[in-house]
Amino acid sequence: MIARTLLALTALITISGCSILGPKEVEIVTKPVQIEIIQPTMPREINLEVPTWYVVSEAVIANPCIKRLQDDGSMKRPKSCHPEDRENPEWPEGYTYLDRFLDDMKKINGGDIVFVATTIKDYEKMSANVQELRRYIRELGEVIVYYRNVTLPDGEEAVGIAIETEDNE
Repeated sequence: MIARTLLALTALITISGCSILGPKEVEIVTKPVQIEIIQPTMPREINLEVPTWYVVSEAVIANPCIKRLQDDGSMKRPKSCHPEDRENPEWPEGYTYLDRFLDDMKKINGGDIVFVATTIKDYEKMSANVQELRRYIRELGEVIVYYRNVTLPDGEEAVGIAIETEDNE
């Protein structure tokens, strides 16, 4: 009988487990996990120069009269004026954009006319700007590939991503 009671008591304790002591509270804590990623060097900022473009045509340039003070205190241009009362009195009658362009080019290029609609220096600026943009895009691409590779799960490879360099262009 004692053996039966002992067996029943053991079975009761085994089946009930810790429920006799009451439920134990489980505390769930959410903490952000800091991922250790080495920061790559960011590309140097873009340094672009602004080229100058010229509009060249044979259209006559408007050379308006100088604004004059009116009796009512406003500034207005008269309907007609003498050549010396024009904004640019040194321009002859019928002075065109082509004439002005040729005069400007002669001043800039020491008397020679280079008919490119931009100066050689400005063309060099545009060429340098294209190279600067290529460099910046290539360096940003390397940063993107770096972050992609360090954030992929282990064993996974970045498929379809490549940076072309001067060696494989």
